[in-house]
Amino acid sequence: MIIPKDLAELVTYVEKGKNVFFFTADWCGDCRYIKPQLPEIEADFPDLQFIEVDRDEYMDVAVEWNIFGIPSLVVIEDGKELGRLVNKDRKTKEEIEAFLTSVQSA
Repeated sequence: MIIPKDLAELVTYVEKGKNVFFFTADWCGDCRYIKPQLPEIEADFPDLQFIEVDRDEYMDVAVEWNIFGIPSLVVIEDGKELGRLVNKDRKTKEEIEAFLTSVQSA
């Protein structure tokens, strides 16, 4: 999981590559629930790069992307959104993997 140091670095991941943006926050219990499973999810999808986005640190990005619930995931390839799993509900590993599989096959 890549954690951008600043907005400029975050933008580079939006513009280039096939990336999964994982919106999270330290205080989010549902985020803490799924976070230990993310390394396994990343290993199951080696062609995707995972970027952790702290919703509080990048609030302007979250608002612009309509991220009003966390944890949420947005998949972007070379600046084009391929899919999003955005809501305030707790996500399971199976739910995230089904979402990522559907995005890859689209």
